[in-house]
Amino acid sequence: MNEILDQSYEGQSREITRDFFKSVYSYMFLALGLSGLVSYWAASSGFAVELFFTETGISPMFYIVAFAPVGLALLIQMAYKRLSFGVLLASFMGYAILIGLSLSTIFMVFTSNAIFLAFFTAAGGFAAMAILGYTTKTDLTKMGSLLYMAFIGIFIAGIVNMFLGSGMLDFWIAVIGVFVFTGLTAYYMQQLKGVAQDQTLNGVDRSKLALVGGLQLYILFVNLFMSLLRIIGRE
Repeated sequence: MNEILDQSYEGQSREITRDFFKSVYSYMFLALGLSGLVSYWAASSGFAVELFFTETGISPMFYIVAFAPVGLALLIQMAYKRLSFGVLLASFMGYAILIGLSLSTIFMVFTSNAIFLAFFTAAGGFAAMAILGYTTKTDLTKMGSLLYMAFIGIFIAGIVNMFLGSGMLDFWIAVIGVFVFTGLTAYYMQQLKGVAQDQTLNGVDRSKLALVGGLQLYILFVNLFMSLLRIIGRE
């Protein structure tokens, strides 16, 4: 009887884990699709040029759109328990739209071949590290903490370089970013696996955490893609 109950528990755990990750990746792909559509539309219609540039240079809207997602991401990840699911989903969609607007500028800088190559390279690297993070038995907590500090460092360096305009610094930020974002992908997948297998979570909290997980993976994928694009598209 105990063996039957154990098998039933394991089967239920696998089903819950599968459903959780199905939701996580659904949110991630929803955000990627929305960002891609907004990005392509804004670039092809000329809306990005009108929004981000003036006759004298860069519009203040460029900086608003570039930095507003940071606030939204922090809101979603830090206040998800207090916010309703509807507010979280609206914030999530708003984040994806803003990122899409920001990404529209890549069509002005990089060739289509470089963009597609960077995207598929990022997809391959992301998938490999996601599988590694899910299947590995090694505790990645310490590595994740170090990589997160490195992420903060390159984020600050990237902001500084927006004003310095150093091509060499941008290159090395991109190179370091590839290692940081692939490593963080494995780390977050391991963390999400632990969340997925926590059967003490109620349905609402599980749904909210799936959305937060989708956001985290989406952020990592976009940053990995941008790091690779700055390397591949470098002349």
